[in-house]
Amino acid sequence: MRWIVGFGRFCWEFVIGDDWLVAALVVLGLDGTYLLAHATAAPAWWLLPAFVLVALPVSIIRLIRRTPRG
Repeated sequence: MRWIVGFGRFCWEFVIGDDWLVAALVVLGLDGTYLLAHATAAPAWWLLPAFVLVALPVSIIRLIRRTPRG
């Protein structure tokens, strides 16, 4: 049972530990891609890279603002 708890903690720290907002944007991108692919006949592959292109600068800006200057 301890290895299950340890694996759960590892997954939480790996996925959400650094920046919860980026993890949320990736989940939204995956959900949006799934919904777009199943709702229309249009290709939906482009939606997830668009979310990543938004998530990366957001993450970098948040990191820069958190880092003390000196």
